[in-house]
Amino acid sequence: MRDNVVSVGKVRFGNRLPISFIGGPCVIESEKLLRTVGRALKKACGELKVGLVLKASFDKANRTSLKSFRGPGMEEGLRTLSKVAAELGVPCVTDVHEPAHAVIAARYVDMLQVPAFLSRQTDLLLACGRTGKAVNVKKGQFLSPWDMGHAVEKILSTGNRNILLTERGSSFGYGNLIVDMRSYEIMRGFGFPVIHDATHCVQLPGGNGETTGGQRQFVRPIARAAVAVGVAGVFFETHPDPDKALSDGPNALALATVPAFLREVRRFDALSKELR
Repeated sequence: MRDNVVSVGKVRFGNRLPISFIGGPCVIESEKLLRTVGRALKKACGELKVGLVLKASFDKANRTSLKSFRGPGMEEGLRTLSKVAAELGVPCVTDVHEPAHAVIAARYVDMLQVPAFLSRQTDLLLACGRTGKAVNVKKGQFLSPWDMGHAVEKILSTGNRNILLTERGSSFGYGNLIVDMRSYEIMRGFGFPVIHDATHCVQLPGGNGETTGGQRQFVRPIARAAVAVGVAGVFFETHPDPDKALSDGPNALALATVPAFLREVRRFDALSKELR
């Protein structure tokens, strides 16, 4: 089976390579907060000698309530993200929601991310593929892992082979998600790096009425299980004070706990790949 390695800046993702991380705040709340989180993540990843791609969204277009904070917007958000990433010397990634966003965002970031709810949107996938940038596609909560082969096919049609696939849980009744560990093995079969989304898979969509809930106490055990199955990377969101985060706080990791989380995940990754 082929096993493509995807480079995002100097960070390499491969199902047989040592694990790399994609992490940051859910949304850009301020340049100061993004820099605080980015510095802490760079330090933690540097100590472990693991790759880091800084993540943050300029717009959260799928918030539960109209009243919810969405972010600074595309122009300001992309400038802020690229500025902080350049200061830190790390690559960065952001979500895009419409085909027109892809070309603009590609000027600022090293990787484009297709949100789970949009993983079937052909025009969006094609637009991302045509930029030539790495494209991380999150598996829709409503899709089977084998359905992601169609997303791969769409991006490949543009000549772009820089594809990553992310598992973030599947709908399990109303307001709940569950992770099917078979997904990692199935999606690896497409020959591209597979990522585990450690924090979104413990969401409770709409669980707090006007906002999404979450069960961050399950982030670490589910991540251990996913990494034991075998993945190229782990995606996670973090905040200095998750209970005060403006988006996805209930499922975000507290920034102070991230170093221990990374060490734990890295140990499981090393053992998994040794056994394979």
